[in-house]
Amino acid sequence: MIYLVNSSPPEDPIKCSYNTNFNCTITNTYGTFPDRTICKAAEAVFPTTEEEVISIVANATRENRKMKIATRFSHSIPKLVCLDKGDQDGLLISTKFLNKIIRIDEENMMITVESGVTLRQLISEAGKAGLVLPYTPYWWGLTIGGLIGTGAHGSSLWGLGSSVHDYIVQLRIVTPADAANNYAKVRILENGSPDLNAVRVSLGVCVLGVVSQVTLKLERVFKRSITFSERDDSNLGEDAVTFGRQHEFADFTWYQSQRKVIYRIDDRVPNGTPGNALNDFIGFRSTPSFVLAIFRTLEEIQESTNDAGGKCAVAIINTSILKYLSYGWRNNGTGYPMVGFQNQVQASGTCLDSLEGATCPWDHRVKGLFFHQTTFTISLSKVKGFIEDVQRLVALEPKALCVLDLYNGILMRYVTTSNAYLGKQEDSLDFDITYYRSKDPMSPRLFEDFLEEIEQLAFFKYGALPHWGKNRNVAFIGAINKYKNVDKFLQVKQSYDHLGLFSSEWTDQVLGLKDGLSIVKEGCALEGLCICSKDIHCAPNKGYFCRPGRIYKDARVCTNPSLSTIDIQTRKTICTSM
Repeated sequence: MIYLVNSSPPEDPIKCSYNTNFNCTITNTYGTFPDRTICKAAEAVFPTTEEEVISIVANATRENRKMKIATRFSHSIPKLVCLDKGDQDGLLISTKFLNKIIRIDEENMMITVESGVTLRQLISEAGKAGLVLPYTPYWWGLTIGGLIGTGAHGSSLWGLGSSVHDYIVQLRIVTPADAANNYAKVRILENGSPDLNAVRVSLGVCVLGVVSQVTLKLERVFKRSITFSERDDSNLGEDAVTFGRQHEFADFTWYQSQRKVIYRIDDRVPNGTPGNALNDFIGFRSTPSFVLAIFRTLEEIQESTNDAGGKCAVAIINTSILKYLSYGWRNNGTGYPMVGFQNQVQASGTCLDSLEGATCPWDHRVKGLFFHQTTFTISLSKVKGFIEDVQRLVALEPKALCVLDLYNGILMRYVTTSNAYLGKQEDSLDFDITYYRSKDPMSPRLFEDFLEEIEQLAFFKYGALPHWGKNRNVAFIGAINKYKNVDKFLQVKQSYDHLGLFSSEWTDQVLGLKDGLSIVKEGCALEGLCICSKDIHCAPNKGYFCRPGRIYKDARVCTNPSLSTIDIQTRKTICTSM
């Protein structure tokens, strides 16, 4: 096979007509939203200063014009950046050029940045001053506005926890206002302000206004010592409850089909400890486009031929290579433990520097990875039961979850209780699951019922909270009722934007203000747009029917009976009797 490709660093998610800023579309970095709609806007603007943001918001408010904020890379999977379908006058406000470091206060260990600054920029500039953020997401291609708005985090139960939004000292946000205030207002929120708890996590870049500047509390640079230890998963349920208290930056990578777990033993060490390790995670490296095309083609062949054994074989090769290469970490060949400075090991993303012929693995401009993500947090008081339920499910058909090992298993990270109204409600463990998605929305996935059951187990049996910037529609059904301070969030929303100019149909649905999260139609369960209740919601013409779950009988999943080794008729009887 010969693949002719032309790739580069990620393109701007906003595209407008004829080199103007009018008649625009916006997508995410993956090239599609969960419902595969094309999101449009009448105009896009690219402010470079807070003063320009004030003018833009004032003009739009005066004209009663809907607004949405977009970021440089647009990494959120749900439709957080989308204006309402049919809106002929909507405005996109991009933070692409709000990308300046305002000040670094070395004495008080704080940094003030514009909201479009990327995590990579912040880490680099703070590091030059001998300062670091103590906890961050592992991917540095996020903007500060975007990552705080979606509640992005690293992994820790120590200190204030791993969510970046909990380290905000001050935040400036531009909101609509009345005529007496010239239609726009800059609100300066200090740490301790109740309103800040609404803005910290606010469904993406913001449904309250435009965050213009953020001040974050930093620490003096420190070193970490990291060891990846492979173990079987027999004690994972118990260890998940305690491991995060034992190691400051602990996490897990779980390969269920292989019954293996990679325990990350990760703690601070004195700065004099020898070592200069570098995190260059393989999954975030630039990859030749032809390699991505071959991998995707192989996946599609395995899916179309129901080749679960082939998936498992490739998964074992994949995970063995990752282990051999220390998952992309570099330590001058000295092995474990790997010791390095925080700003060199806390995040990575070198594929953002891709040259022609290579790109990030998920770049939609080439034939590369195309996937769903299901990401949720389960409180530590319930996590053992969830893990054991998943293990019971895997035991029924181990090869069913080899698809997860192809995407480096399930990443499990610790997060703490947050004061943010839409933040974490308890100390929890976050599960990040990535898996194959068909280019054809009507095409079922091999053993998709297993992943659907895990998804429903998490959200409905164990009360999991969704990651606001990931997930399929199903994850958000009833989610807002799990937040005890949602009423306080809605009060701030009403105060800041009583006309709903920064709201959309999607955000109103997520906040429980409108119905419509479930899109019930033929094949809707295949893409997570609904939970099946009829066979037509699956793909009966391709052998996939709506049935109860295997261990969670309240689940309704799309099953292919010819692939199952357990009593399908029993499950069918349960379903039809409901």
